[in-house]
Amino acid sequence: MFRILRIRRAAASAIISHSKLSNPTPNTLIPQPPLQALRPFSSSSSGTTDSELRKYIGYGALFLGCGIATYYSFPFPENAKHKKAYPFRYAPLPQDLHTVTNWSGTHEVHTRVFLQPESLEELERMVKEANEKGQKIRPVGSGLSPNGIGLHRRGMVNLALMDKVLEVDRERKLVRVEAGARVSQLIDKLKEYGLTLQNFASIREQQIGGIIQVGAHGTGASLPPIDEQVVSMKLVTPAKGTIEVSREKDPELFYLARCGLGGLGVVAEVTIRCVERHELVEHTFVSNIKEIKKNHKKWLAENKHLKYLWIPYTEAVVVVQCNPLTKRKGPSQFKPKYSKDEALQHVRDLYLEMCRKYGTKEITLKTSGTEQPEEEKDVSELSFTELRDELLALDPLNKDHVAQVNQAEAEYWRKSEGFRVGWSDEILSFDCGGQQWVSEICFPVGTLAKPTMKDISYMEELNKLIKNEGIPAPAPIEQRWTARSTSLMSPASSSSESDVFSWVGIIMYLPTAEARQRKDITDAFFKYRYLTQHELWDAYSSYEHWAKIEVPRDKEELAWLQGRIRKCFPVDLYNKTCRELDPNRILSNRMLEKLFPSATE
Repeated sequence: MFRILRIRRAAASAIISHSKLSNPTPNTLIPQPPLQALRPFSSSSSGTTDSELRKYIGYGALFLGCGIATYYSFPFPENAKHKKAYPFRYAPLPQDLHTVTNWSGTHEVHTRVFLQPESLEELERMVKEANEKGQKIRPVGSGLSPNGIGLHRRGMVNLALMDKVLEVDRERKLVRVEAGARVSQLIDKLKEYGLTLQNFASIREQQIGGIIQVGAHGTGASLPPIDEQVVSMKLVTPAKGTIEVSREKDPELFYLARCGLGGLGVVAEVTIRCVERHELVEHTFVSNIKEIKKNHKKWLAENKHLKYLWIPYTEAVVVVQCNPLTKRKGPSQFKPKYSKDEALQHVRDLYLEMCRKYGTKEITLKTSGTEQPEEEKDVSELSFTELRDELLALDPLNKDHVAQVNQAEAEYWRKSEGFRVGWSDEILSFDCGGQQWVSEICFPVGTLAKPTMKDISYMEELNKLIKNEGIPAPAPIEQRWTARSTSLMSPASSSSESDVFSWVGIIMYLPTAEARQRKDITDAFFKYRYLTQHELWDAYSSYEHWAKIEVPRDKEELAWLQGRIRKCFPVDLYNKTCRELDPNRILSNRMLEKLFPSATE
């Protein structure tokens, strides 16, 4: 800095001395020439012009000198001029900050408190200490819920290290398991005893505590949702310590907490009723609305498991029926007309054609979680759901493009018609595709003896809405059924044992990592959901799956949603029990507090 000042003073002195030489009489006023007469490089310039020239040369020397002085006063690192210029990035996160993201990448939080107890005793200690400090420790499972219901930036507790199968009672068909065990782990252990679970969701990576607490449903009009399989459980509560609840012991709390959304206590252990391990025959074929209307009542009653995959902008409805394999009734000898490769070939051809149309290089798949170069993958190695993701990524919000992809999917299913036999946990699994936004609702549809057919009319109205609004709705829209649940907070809760409920899920895939495109898809999805919500939900008495519900930002929308929830669920009882078991609300999060406001708020 002193060097800069010295240079400035020297430059100023030079300018003053030059002025004195050109102006020997300082008090003499020299008239300024007109503007057009100023030609610094003209040989006919006056003395005044020379003076101006010298002044500007002095300013230039001063500017250059300051630059040189700054450069040598504050030197760059030796390699600075060889570095590339990078766009702005956020500062790196502290090392003690945990990043927790749900499976679809739609919700993410950063927290310094992420507890993972290894035993019941350790969990009890953690909950007690957190309650004394008022520290949030929201229970979070595998992060598979699309809405991130288990996330909280102030702190979470995860039971992934409490994953033991504690006891299997083969005679009574009961299993006692720690809540952090994944469904797939439990199934593998039960195989040794010839047992399995009665019902399944589409995937197997949920933690047992999580799949129960959010009211996951499975499929089968005569089979209840998964929470109904629970016969007892241990809750670690902030105010009352560990409580064991069952149908016989504290039944009121049991039926409330069995689908308690993680807000009444941390589920530590669960005892589940099992069934004999069995094989199923799966029959998949493509139907249409006319055939569905004609056969739906019969199919619903005759099939142990049933689901429809509706394909927007086509007449196709994929029907999947699953029934136990018995000596009396085995699978048909139907031989598939097409091999798996043949069924996929036209989808591959469409993918290559679309890449040429959009002037896009054949898309390669990135190695997840790394910054390595993209890993090349031949198109013949892609599964159907991977091909669908790649196709949709080319133009995900173009209705005509999405409709063309849907037509290719319908053709794929036509070429995949047939039978297959396998164990129930294998047959009932379903490849849901890549990251996605999902909204799934549940509504009553009568009984097996007297179905209302509202499930089919709902789908007719939904497909009509999609076409009329030009929604770029990808396939499939999955429709399934379950019997009622006795859990008070289940969307399929009912006091009538014979009630049947239909579950319908709409989706939009997120087949890209590009932030702008993901935001556009997100905006389109919420418009899609908004239309179904306001056009259909009230008319069919439907309520959203707890793992898929999103909290509205708009105050009026939130008030509307809170009112609907209060009509169906015992909100006051839930809030009262929360105050008793968790008075400091350390197990809660923003979602629960918004969905279940207390009367005093």
